Amino acid sequence: MRNMKFGFAVSKPRSINLDVADERMLKELKEAVPSFKRCMNCGACSATCSARQFTDYNIRRIHSLFRQQQYQDLEKELHSCMLCGKCTLVCPRGVNLRSMIMNMRKILTDTKRKDNE
Repeated sequence: MRNMKFGFAVSKPRSINLDVADERMLKELKEAVPSFKRCMNCGACSATCSARQFTDYNIRRIHSLFRQQQYQDLEKELHSCMLCGKCTLVCPRGVNLRSMIMNMRKILTDTKRKDNE
């Protein structure tokens, strides 16, 4: 009876200490894609995403994780984007999501490369 599984699990607590967070990548993204700051997390991008139909890809979640400087496993998820541009077309705030995704990929790759040097 001890190993019973009920179809759910308790999530590990995630706390973000923004006092010690490294904001360089976030700052770099805001400079490369100024429209990034206009996002209000409405979810229109995720609702129209072609990649979302076939995978767990969620632009809204990626945006939030990047803003909160939670970069682990983000690089893999960013490569699920097909760069079709549907999200950019439906965004009510005019966020250039295609550019945002491409720049996130570049920033994460460059940072990883610098860390390995």
